[in-house]
Amino acid sequence: MKAVRASRRMTLFDAIIYGLILLISLMCLLPFLYVASVSLTDPEVYKPFSFYLIPQKFSLAGYKYIVSSINFKNALYSTVYITIIGTILNIIFTFTMAYGLTKKNLPHRNWIIGVVILTLVFNAGIVPNFLLIKSLGLLNSYWALIWSAMISSFNLIVVKSFLESLPLELEDSGKIDGCNDLGVFFRIILPLSKPALAAFTLFFAVAHWNTYFNALIYLSDAKKWTLQLLVKTLIVDASSTSIEGTRSDNDFILPLETIRLSAVVVAMLPILVVYPFLQKYFAKGVLLGSVKG
Repeated sequence: MKAVRASRRMTLFDAIIYGLILLISLMCLLPFLYVASVSLTDPEVYKPFSFYLIPQKFSLAGYKYIVSSINFKNALYSTVYITIIGTILNIIFTFTMAYGLTKKNLPHRNWIIGVVILTLVFNAGIVPNFLLIKSLGLLNSYWALIWSAMISSFNLIVVKSFLESLPLELEDSGKIDGCNDLGVFFRIILPLSKPALAAFTLFFAVAHWNTYFNALIYLSDAKKWTLQLLVKTLIVDASSTSIEGTRSDNDFILPLETIRLSAVVVAMLPILVVYPFLQKYFAKGVLLGSVKG
């Protein structure tokens, strides 16, 4: 009887926990559903300050207007360029440096690791970073956003811990077969690091795709703005100076709210599409990288 009562208490406790998780999940999901619903609502039936999760009448007018906007095309090109080039360079620099730091015979290894850890505690700040980018002649260029976020100290330490968890015997066997250090790295280490590569590729891609503050500081040319800056001007700026107007092809004035939320959906959609393909590597890669940390 005691076991049955304990089982009932546990069942009730589990139900309460699951209910709280479901409630929190709905609270996080409802804003996304509302944004998608308003962006898909026909401008003729849209009612400001009204809440609904299912569009009363479907329409893609907001998306058509956003996609046809010249500023959107420029912002999309800028964001895609920064995300692809930046993510590739992030992966190359992070994994090569982390692999080098796993070698105990590396000259000044402890000093380099100490400098990396020091940057986790102390940050130079906005003004020194801006002066550095300016002195390098990178202001108002895409490379200001790419180089300023080249290596994250935290990610570097996690990748280093992951690479140290790989068996050293594999490297020794590769060298016995005639591979040099580069051959071991590209033929043995990287193929074994697919979960970590997938996880950190997602990390870096999301960071570059959502870059906003650095773009706000370093980019003064509106033609080089990223999607996040464009969305900011649509949502925050009441004048909405980043779009050429709110009149559609059929000469119908589109509600500004529909355009704003359509831009939000377009800005976050690519990451939502990519994430499911990397999800199976995501948790595994992060856990493996934190085993020896």
